[in-house]
Amino acid sequence: MQTVLIVNPPARSGVYGQLTNLAAVEIPVWAGIIANYLRHHDYQVEVLDAEVEGLSEVQTAKRIRSARPDLAVFTIYGQQPSASTQCLPAAEGVVRDAGVRSIALGTHPSALPLKTLREGPWTYVAQGEGHRTVRGLLQVLDGMHGLEGVEGLWRWVDNKVVGPKVSPMNSIDLDAELGGRGFSFFDFDQYRAHNWHAFGYPSRSPYASLQTSLGCPFACTFCCINAPFGGTGIRFWSPGNVSKHFYQLGLRGVTHVKIPDEMFLLNPRHVEAICDALIDLRGDFNIWAYARVDTCRNERLLEKMKRAGFNWLGIGIESGSEHVRDGVAKGAFGQLEIVTAVKKVQAQGIAVGANYIFGLPDDTIETMQGTLELACELNTEWANFYCAMAYPGSQLHKDAQGRGWRLPEDPGGPGWIGYSQHNYETLPLPTEHLSAAEVLRFRDAAFHYYFDRPEYFSMLERKFGEAAVQQVQDMLAKGPIRRRLIR
Repeated sequence: MQTVLIVNPPARSGVYGQLTNLAAVEIPVWAGIIANYLRHHDYQVEVLDAEVEGLSEVQTAKRIRSARPDLAVFTIYGQQPSASTQCLPAAEGVVRDAGVRSIALGTHPSALPLKTLREGPWTYVAQGEGHRTVRGLLQVLDGMHGLEGVEGLWRWVDNKVVGPKVSPMNSIDLDAELGGRGFSFFDFDQYRAHNWHAFGYPSRSPYASLQTSLGCPFACTFCCINAPFGGTGIRFWSPGNVSKHFYQLGLRGVTHVKIPDEMFLLNPRHVEAICDALIDLRGDFNIWAYARVDTCRNERLLEKMKRAGFNWLGIGIESGSEHVRDGVAKGAFGQLEIVTAVKKVQAQGIAVGANYIFGLPDDTIETMQGTLELACELNTEWANFYCAMAYPGSQLHKDAQGRGWRLPEDPGGPGWIGYSQHNYETLPLPTEHLSAAEVLRFRDAAFHYYFDRPEYFSMLERKFGEAAVQQVQDMLAKGPIRRRLIR
């Protein structure tokens, strides 16, 4: 029987740069899911989370060589749904040094499997969810069948990259096939929440992430999260399965929990059943999850979510311009609906982390200014300001290539790390009207403008106390992020 090492590569410091200490240290959700799946099928599995151990690429490679696994499985995912591509450079650096049989899986490898294998140091690449691919590959190593029978497997044959003869298939019954999350592989005391998630709490640990669904039924052009799933759609773990895992987290003393589903607040029956179970557990959880403007209309459900421990919702607003949102297929709602949705959430005592994107294809200085003004009007408890990135696996990536817009992976570019929002090498998209440098300069100025306002500090102190205000002031004291593009 083969031995397997699941590796979460040390990408966080490169991705977050000078803001690393403010960012969360999250359990690698897919590493746990796949490790549990393989253990269920009687394989000897270990997880090496280089992020939480604070290992360098060199140290991670040394640990892998010492473990001498038959197969090193690298889960290329980040701490947000689109943050896979920028994690790839660290993973590739580790593999080159480790010199072991390896397979890459995740959002980026699924989006660009041929390019990932052809240009990288990998032995194999998995397209799709990956767990069946890894198991099939292990069966090959055990002599049970040939490589051509492994679904979703990209491999080398006679110095040429060959795609899978068996297409990857989605797991239909998540409870039956991927029912466990592999919590026993992690020490939750070592993980920590984002700074804002723990506002009002004495500590950011222990911390956990718990997925309750896979995929998204929408097709926003800037989003890549469906790359491993082959298209739009959503599948759910049962509320009973989710409740069981929350119970396990409670036994481990976990308070802060992230639900990383791209569309948690979509199916009211699913959400309400989970909330009912959490209320019955009588746990002391501080939970946050993602939502869209058009899924925040049910006040009764929002009230129940608050009682269940949902203290934060991350809402994708993206732009203050309806025209700009329409250009990326981001929902049929106007500014009034945005304001109403945010107020409904906050009325139930749930804080809002609003997400905005500058530099979408139709953006101008005026529309981006309108987005910033909307953000200040809403004055939500947290706000994330992003630049538009044509992430591999998104329609925007294909559109950018068609328009000849410069991408990070192009010759002379910074490479995949250029997709990181907070790195020195960040290279966002231009728009029809603005250069990439103009977009990035506006984004960085908007970030500091928003957080350094008396209205924001007053609201923050009223809701979370002086300690939260001090945390934000300490964040601002770090100064602007250094950028090659706008030096």
